[in-house]
Amino acid sequence: MKKFSLPVFSALAFAAAFALVGCGPKKPVLHVYTWSDYMAPSVVKEFERKFACKVQMNYFDSNEAMYAKFKNGARGYDVIFPSSYMVKLMDEQGMLRKLDKSLLPNIANVDERYLSLAFDKQMDHSVPYMITVTCLAYTPAAGDVAANYSQFDRADLKGRMTLLNDLREVIGAALKHNGHSLNSVDDAELAEAKETILGWKKNIATFENEQYKIGLASGEFLLVQGYSGDLMQVQEENGDIEIVVPDEGTALSFDDMVIPADAPNPELAHAFINFIQEPRNYAKFLDYFQFPNYVNTEADKFRTTKPLYDARAMENCTLKNDLGENLEKFNEYWEKVRFVD
Repeated sequence: MKKFSLPVFSALAFAAAFALVGCGPKKPVLHVYTWSDYMAPSVVKEFERKFACKVQMNYFDSNEAMYAKFKNGARGYDVIFPSSYMVKLMDEQGMLRKLDKSLLPNIANVDERYLSLAFDKQMDHSVPYMITVTCLAYTPAAGDVAANYSQFDRADLKGRMTLLNDLREVIGAALKHNGHSLNSVDDAELAEAKETILGWKKNIATFENEQYKIGLASGEFLLVQGYSGDLMQVQEENGDIEIVVPDEGTALSFDDMVIPADAPNPELAHAFINFIQEPRNYAKFLDYFQFPNYVNTEADKFRTTKPLYDARAMENCTLKNDLGENLEKFNEYWEKVRFVD
């Protein structure tokens, strides 16, 4: 794809405009709603410096929790980082702002491989951010660990394992373990998945999206289900930790950047998205997370680390679909799993 760049005078004028805003007693604030530990701090600091603003981060731990918050009237956010299937749902419900591509020249660098699988192929309402894979990770104390979900049946690890507190991830894992699509809405297959998870529940310590990282690094937990980016950061702290993609297959997540329909600072939001997609900046994200690059065609020229896994690890992964009205069915099964002994 041909690379375009904003003319120097335009970029300077754009930055100067925001700098002038920041000259007063109060800098403009960009409110970002994203997953925890999912941003390269150096890039955020550079954006704040260049645009004379403050970036305020708030965090969600699942797409469904984020969506429910907006459905219940949440306001004041400028940029959100949902997964693609949730972008599709939010777009259909008029929750997202149509992007002004004249303010996003760096989207010319977005990889066509990503867009070929994305829901928003024209980037009308979303710009790609990152691809992540849901993995298993374990410490040597777990003994011999096979790369499959049957490990959660191990009574010898009772109380030392965790599953994500995410209905799509856990139900999807059980569906894949039983030989079905993680997007299945078949009642018999979901009922089977529920029984599988109830079996796992007897052995896990908890369903958890945050503390499992600390617990794995410290040795409190011996085997966890987690997101590849989180697990790679834990692995940097404890080099004995092994990360595997389950043999049955797992969830592949496309996470995107979107602007809410009522964002208070839409121009600054566009500037933030465009700044992230600048190749030198995006390379810093790749280095920070050590992810393979499936998003920005120019960024690999500037990265300084090699990814910790490659395309072969993603061959048996499945992109989560928007379930539409069937999401309620998943919610019902999830409640039976989470809140019934």
